[in-house]
Amino acid sequence: MRVQNYKNINAMLQIGDKLPEFNLKGYDEKMHSNYEYADKYALAVVFTCNSSPVSQAYSKRLIKLFEKYEDDNLGIIGINANDDQQEPSDSFEQMQLAAYHFNLHKLHFMYLKDEDQSVAKRFGATKNPEVFLFNSKRELVYKGAIDDNWESETGVTGAYLEDAIEEALDGMEIDFPEIASNGTPIVWKH
Repeated sequence: MRVQNYKNINAMLQIGDKLPEFNLKGYDEKMHSNYEYADKYALAVVFTCNSSPVSQAYSKRLIKLFEKYEDDNLGIIGINANDDQQEPSDSFEQMQLAAYHFNLHKLHFMYLKDEDQSVAKRFGATKNPEVFLFNSKRELVYKGAIDDNWESETGVTGAYLEDAIEEALDGMEIDFPEIASNGTPIVWKH
């Protein structure tokens, strides 16, 4: 696997920045935009993929978080920005298989493909998975890791995203707004 680094400090979202607009194709073959989530009290945008073992380890945890906070009006979106020429397991067809494997069609959990990687670049995403959590005003309030132990859910001692979700839903300031993601690098196009 060949991985290129994408560095553009100017594109990196900072705490307090507004949610960038997007309009991406979902596993359901429909286009989905940020405006569909305008009514959510909090929105987590998670850059993730099929090929990363770290992303795979977090898939069920993200679904559990979504189910736990769906009644509180939380939205979670997964976005796959990996270049599927270099990572065939991140093709749109493979994303559809993964989505149906996790029964996303029974949830309101969308998995989108950032084919040209423009959305990942606007966010400043560099890892799979990497979370960007926005409050009801669509201001970035948290970015980074889901928790502190991707290898073992029972070994988690810091549930960073869950804590940030609870604080965002309560309208509070996030205690720890940035925690470095422990994911694998996004595979950038040449």
